[in-house]
Amino acid sequence: MKLRLHPYELQLSQPFTTSHGSRSSQKTLLVELADGEHSGWGEAAATSYYGIQQDGMMEALGEIRHLIEDSGNLTPDALWERCAPFLKANTFALCALDVAMHDLWARKLGQPLWEHWGLSLHRLPLTNYTIGMDTVAGMRQKMLDQPWPIYKIKLGTPDDIKIVQELRRHTQALFRVDANGGWTVSEALANARALQGLGVEFIEQPLPAGDAEGMKLLFAQSPLPLIADESCQREGDVALCQGHFHGINIKLTKCGGLTPALRMIGRARQLGLQVMVGCMTESTVGISAIAQLLPLVDYADLDGALLLKEDIAEGVSIREGKVYFPSRTGTGVHLLEA
Repeated sequence: MKLRLHPYELQLSQPFTTSHGSRSSQKTLLVELADGEHSGWGEAAATSYYGIQQDGMMEALGEIRHLIEDSGNLTPDALWERCAPFLKANTFALCALDVAMHDLWARKLGQPLWEHWGLSLHRLPLTNYTIGMDTVAGMRQKMLDQPWPIYKIKLGTPDDIKIVQELRRHTQALFRVDANGGWTVSEALANARALQGLGVEFIEQPLPAGDAEGMKLLFAQSPLPLIADESCQREGDVALCQGHFHGINIKLTKCGGLTPALRMIGRARQLGLQVMVGCMTESTVGISAIAQLLPLVDYADLDGALLLKEDIAEGVSIREGKVYFPSRTGTGVHLLEA
């Protein structure tokens, strides 16, 4: 088996802003695992907020190239266990490797990955479309430019309620809000009460990650469900969310790929937590991998590739919130020629 690394810089259709900052492009890394007949593809965005860079991912994978290329007929789970100890400081690189292996494995079996897992596509959650932070007028225009059944609204400003009130004037769509840890307990409680009457389904990450005591107080009083994002990055975080959140948002790059994500879903269900899958700003390579989990979850945020000026691959497609799967094997990804 051969490991090949393909760095890209994805251009966004317009600047995207959260409480962490603003960007107009996104560097990403595609990992290819080739066995001579098939290639499996994985992706991880180089997310500066988490200290992840393209060069760092490429270096980390290069250091264990021999472990990867000499893995023989190891299953995806077995390869993850073999490589995870060496990539524990770079779960993004581990994610791209793990997804590529899952893709390759299912392609060799001649099956879509979801089918190989014994899942069905009959009942899938709709995915939201994210409205990044901007002026109120700018956020309104972004929403009007992309009619959608569910919007996730990035908040964390002094005018959060005014923003949601203005957007509500122009649509009957379901709202979700994401504060990215930008509120205090008192702000979150006041905002939750105001948002309850504005058609908001839940609040994602209202307080900074690590504020367990604040989340415990908010959990006991919030009229809206609370979903963990930054507070639930790896497998061990799932149990810590019980009694603090009503659900978790799993992102493959944070936890290290599909292998641990499947375990996180199982653990969350044991604890009575709802499950959401989310994405970074990534191409259809990454989105197609995350989409394999849709039959197992309650909510989805898979709009990363929709924010791009030009995609680099075909795979799952999304129209008006509904995810459509291709007939191809693996994750269904096909790279487009430059």
